[in-house]
Amino acid sequence: MVELVIDNLVAGYGNVSVLHNVSIDVGEGQTVALLGTNGNGKSTLMRSITGLIKPTAGSITLRDEGTDIDLTLCSPREIVEHGVALVPEGRRLFPLLTVEDNLILGAYRREARDTLHDNLDFCFTLFPRLGERRTQQAGSMSGGEQQMLAVARALMSNPKLLLIDEPSVGLAPILVSQMIEKIGELRDSRGLTILMAEQNFNQAIKIANKGYIIVHGEIAFASKDATDLRENEMVKSYYLGA
Repeated sequence: MVELVIDNLVAGYGNVSVLHNVSIDVGEGQTVALLGTNGNGKSTLMRSITGLIKPTAGSITLRDEGTDIDLTLCSPREIVEHGVALVPEGRRLFPLLTVEDNLILGAYRREARDTLHDNLDFCFTLFPRLGERRTQQAGSMSGGEQQMLAVARALMSNPKLLLIDEPSVGLAPILVSQMIEKIGELRDSRGLTILMAEQNFNQAIKIANKGYIIVHGEIAFASKDATDLRENEMVKSYYLGA
């Protein structure tokens, strides 16, 4: 298992800073929720971790079995090879390719190629609907099925750290609940460390060990555990209507 430690991160686009001294810790085997409404920096943080945006200050450290890896010095390809996988907001599938082809493309990481068939079997067991649709074009599936495929494609890389950006967007409530439940299973079945950016507090709290609230690119609240997150006054005000 790995741990992700982000310290005083500053990042943005051009001369515009979006993240301001962001610090979070995702412990080994934890599922951590990054909560915030649109435009507050959740996706920017995810892109910074995966190397798609280069921070202007601060550090992003992946701790893997006693070795500290500075992800800010790595290319996106190298970050994938270190075992980091992203489920992007909006799914970003290859719509004209089949379900199976999309999954195989997810096994880009060198280590994942040797276990490709085992990982395919795992994904089809986790999401039986994908097994039924394996020869269907990804773009012709429902939104819920496409979200399953996006998660499964990331799992095909044999990740150690799974980043999931807004898994509930565009899904019906019943599908959101099912998707969050499946993500929760991954922590135990695959031993994954998970950082999940999400707006839906009530669903995220079901599986999160702890959480952070990000407001205007700053961490406005960092919880010690799930209970602390649920009972915080800011959470009650912003998410529970108290």
